[in-house]
Amino acid sequence: MRKGVKVAVVGGVFTVMVGGAGYGAYNLVTAVAGGNTVSSHGSEHKSGPPSGDEVKDTAERFLAAWAKNDPAEAARLTDYAENAMSVLEDWHERAHVTRTELKATKADGTKVAFHVKATVSYGGKTRTMAYDSSLKVVRGKTTGRALVDWSPAVVHPALKKGDTLVTGKAAAPPIEAVDRDGAVLSDATYPSLGPVLDQLRAKYGDFAGGSPGIETYVERTTANGDTTTAKTLLTLAKGKTGKLRTTLSATAQAAAEQAVRKYPESSVVAVKASTGEVLAVANQEKGEFNAAFQGGNAPGSVMKIVSAAALIDNGVTSANGPAPCPDSAVALSQTFHNLKGLRADENATLANSFARSCNTAFIKLSDDLGAAEFAAEAKDRFGLGKDWKTGIVSRDGSVEMPGNSDDAAALIGHGQVKMNPLNMASVTATAITGAFHQPVLVPRDLDDRQLATAQGLRPGTSGQLKQMMRLTATSGTAAQAMAGVPGDKGAKTGSADVDGQGNANSWFAGYRDDVTAAATVPRGGHGGDAAGPIVAAVLRAGS
Repeated sequence: MRKGVKVAVVGGVFTVMVGGAGYGAYNLVTAVAGGNTVSSHGSEHKSGPPSGDEVKDTAERFLAAWAKNDPAEAARLTDYAENAMSVLEDWHERAHVTRTELKATKADGTKVAFHVKATVSYGGKTRTMAYDSSLKVVRGKTTGRALVDWSPAVVHPALKKGDTLVTGKAAAPPIEAVDRDGAVLSDATYPSLGPVLDQLRAKYGDFAGGSPGIETYVERTTANGDTTTAKTLLTLAKGKTGKLRTTLSATAQAAAEQAVRKYPESSVVAVKASTGEVLAVANQEKGEFNAAFQGGNAPGSVMKIVSAAALIDNGVTSANGPAPCPDSAVALSQTFHNLKGLRADENATLANSFARSCNTAFIKLSDDLGAAEFAAEAKDRFGLGKDWKTGIVSRDGSVEMPGNSDDAAALIGHGQVKMNPLNMASVTATAITGAFHQPVLVPRDLDDRQLATAQGLRPGTSGQLKQMMRLTATSGTAAQAMAGVPGDKGAKTGSADVDGQGNANSWFAGYRDDVTAAATVPRGGHGGDAAGPIVAAVLRAGS
């Protein structure tokens, strides 16, 4: 045990006290009782998972070195010393932590959870930052030593690879985001908006009329080499708050927040169809990743909205034209089937096959349509893949046609098609209005950014799509989910089997009057079972 470290065993609880350098004391309380400590620095080359004693010893040494401001020693106890050294040096040099108190709260196998209490001092201001973190002890591949499995998240859960913890003048002024009617939007009231508000502040804080304060924040380097504030962790001195107007609706947002709580990993977006203004965005998971805007997965049969539009726009068939629904269909040597229990109908129209979500009808028509025509419909008429500038980070969908059976699969939302709820809410808006309006979360006049444009649909196509979506919502696969939605309404269900995961991902897109919404629930099953109730709840709330 290193000099300056005091050890005591009281009632089977192991405590380490570290002093010196003005950085305070460190207490480690583990769930591993008593016994002799085995050093992880012995000459014996070991293999296999670290023992309980090794986990305890390594965690003690690492946390003690960190608390005592000895980044070199702490880094040496990790499996990525160079990166650990940089982050741990920044803890004092750039984050300006002057006192560190660490206390382990739980040991579970090779994982040790601990509580951090950090005193931050800058510009004559001092505040305390407290949070929970954890570390994992692994066996070094070449040394056989028990080492901390290094990740910047050990120091703070908000840190990712390449991030820096900084204390100083904030990179952007604080904002008060408000909805379309002036209601304040906070992540306390609307938890899903946490990452959205962080991004809005970083991008538009300077436009909102405020002035920056002094904060501890996560600095992140973007793909183009710029730095941005990913998350504010502590405010030492408040700046002047500016007001930022968004397109969101507090009413729709509240309904979306409530709806996603019921389904793990679910996401939903609502859009005003006639303008493209985003009314709500919510994710059941409250991490930094905004799956509703940034996700990308096979959307299943909700993509038949685009497929049906392509078939009509290219003169292959019409809503009341033929679209036979056999039990199976073959495209480039791959055989496609319908969902279990769907009855074949060789006399089906496109509207019938759409409402019942018949896969084989669309596969059979894929040769008549052509891969290039389908890809062009998605991009040139629905605006997918055209570099949307919503106001925050977003993914605008992709439809790739590799020249094999995936081309046919794309028409039923599989193959190389990747979408998220934002994309499908926009697709639905284009379908019912006939025009593409790029989705926006922040009004364009705030920064005069260039929005994506697309042709929209041929005359008459939108009316046929609405006819088919109405049929689906009243007597087709979406009828049960949409039963309580008033007004002019329509919908499309979807389910997507991804990488043999078991239960399919649930997708649903729908509209009520001038509001469209789309949702997905990973492993939620049929579209009407999980994603459907989410969309219906948001549509009932209106705008």
